[in-house]
Amino acid sequence: MNELEWQLLEEHTPLESVSVSGVEIKKGDRVILRPRKNGDIFDMALANQIAVIESIEQTYEDQVQLAVVLEDDPGRDLGMMRQPGHRFFFTLEEVEPLRGKDKV
Repeated sequence: MNELEWQLLEEHTPLESVSVSGVEIKKGDRVILRPRKNGDIFDMALANQIAVIESIEQTYEDQVQLAVVLEDDPGRDLGMMRQPGHRFFFTLEEVEPLRGKDKV
């Protein structure tokens, strides 16, 4: 990788918030996971779970993804520390904003 490619990788500005279905969401907000139908076994296991947004990530192809931690995960603190196995990635189309004390 040359120097220009490294610079391009470092130029992504972190996203503070994004809009999903007309609702602005940010780190710390709750969402319901609605993974795509043709997903893998993890997608099926996580479907309809409530999660907390740990961060908003942008790929090098400019795709926005949410890093989330399951609200009911006993290892939630590990996910918040960005440890594997407790942090999952979903696109904006795979989440539904959850406001206040709404339940699934």
